[in-house]
Amino acid sequence: VGDNLPRLTALLQQAWERVDVVLISGGLGPTLDDLTREAVAHLVGEEMVEDPGARRMIEEYFHRRGVPMPPSNLRQAQRPRSALCLMNPYGTAPGLWLEKDGKMLAAMPGVPIEMKHLMEAEVLPRLEQARCARAAAGEPGMVLVSRVLKVAGIGESAMAEKIQDLLAGQTNPTIAPLAKRGEVWLRLSAKAPSEETAFALIRPLEEAIRSRLAGYIFGTDGEQLEEVVGRILTARGLTLGTAESCTGGLLSHRITGVPGASAYFLGGVVAYDNRIKEKILGVDKALLQEYGAVSPQVARAMAEGMRKYYGVDLALSTTGIAGPGGGTAKKPVGLVYLALAHPEGTIIREERFCWDRAENKIATAQAGLVMLWQYLEGVFACAGQEDC
Repeated sequence: VGDNLPRLTALLQQAWERVDVVLISGGLGPTLDDLTREAVAHLVGEEMVEDPGARRMIEEYFHRRGVPMPPSNLRQAQRPRSALCLMNPYGTAPGLWLEKDGKMLAAMPGVPIEMKHLMEAEVLPRLEQARCARAAAGEPGMVLVSRVLKVAGIGESAMAEKIQDLLAGQTNPTIAPLAKRGEVWLRLSAKAPSEETAFALIRPLEEAIRSRLAGYIFGTDGEQLEEVVGRILTARGLTLGTAESCTGGLLSHRITGVPGASAYFLGGVVAYDNRIKEKILGVDKALLQEYGAVSPQVARAMAEGMRKYYGVDLALSTTGIAGPGGGTAKKPVGLVYLALAHPEGTIIREERFCWDRAENKIATAQAGLVMLWQYLEGVFACAGQEDC
């Protein structure tokens, strides 16, 4: 919706008439084109007032940062008279919560981290409270719940073939495959009078899918692959190190983004230049000259050098051509080699990505984590051999 007050108000009026809950994201900033507050006030026919708590929150935000507050930020402390301000610890834009004529409206900032926080901490609890109140009054209604199964190591189409009959026969619950970067998510959703009943509908479907996709499902709902890997490493008392070239530290960044990663991650080396590969990881100069830095031989030497010289149980290496330059007919942009050195040998994998530089690096880091997870889960039948 454009920054046009009459059009925004008209659209809100249309939504207000059609549904019980209206959710808005954006338009709560300090500038004159941020019109959500005014549009909501027009919608319910109320004047704008300043909220003392919101003003205090905004002033404290600038005080913490040690910078003067522009006067325009006080616009963000305004709200329709009957609305509540939802305090935002990540920025200067309070959200809004309004209930009127049996309807509910929530307005949240457009900045993703701020919107997510207010949705989870303020809006969803209020919606649940309203649902419970209606149920107690004899209006149970229906609830929609979802559970997400996260899949890696298999493409969306290959995965769909394994559960084709389940996809074709879905009613309630439903299955929605969602392709993500290096992963596929299966969102299972059910509608029922209560959460308990809805999850009971989902349970047998989830069991059937897990049976079909054994060895590919790494987590559920909000779990991240690096978190799952970290839990396994911790449980088994294993240590990990990384030797990165084309990913430039992105792999170790993801690993150390998990709280408590120091229990298993000993360190990483970004060996971007061949001289660093030689001096820090012990890669043989002759190997680099014969095969080049982007080769399975060098990927192996990097991982094995990391494991040998730094005493880790597992060492994961990346080397490739992220682009946009540097590719050849034999070694095109997007060619990547990964290696995982473990106590019984070394696993090597080749990947060919086709995106831009940033996306190729992200895809490589994801492929490295998938490779590590698969090893930990015993997916590789040849884990005890020299080459896989």
